Amino acid sequence: MLDLALMLAVLVLSAGLGYVVIRRIPSMLHTPLMSMTNAVSGVVVLGALLLFASPADRPDQLLGGIALAAATFNVVGGFAITHRMLGLFHKGAAPSQENSTECRKS
Repeated sequence: MLDLALMLAVLVLSAGLGYVVIRRIPSMLHTPLMSMTNAVSGVVVLGALLLFASPADRPDQLLGGIALAAATFNVVGGFAITHRMLGLFHKGAAPSQENSTECRKS
């Protein structure tokens, strides 16, 4: 049970620290930051899969399942958003349908 409390404490502290760090990042660096968090989430997916491969307690498997679902969601959504953000940097390319409303506002 102490391991579960330690894992929850690490989760809460890392979420708070992540929020503080992200708020201080200039908007110009958000695209590289998104790519890096996709890589970190990929490592979390691998760690959660390794947790399921080993015999573990029920609370550990529950937290591993939550981590696997959240990291998978983050990887898929992060790559989609990063791809869309990188599309904004192509000069001379026709704007995609998703970006057309943003281009009209400019």
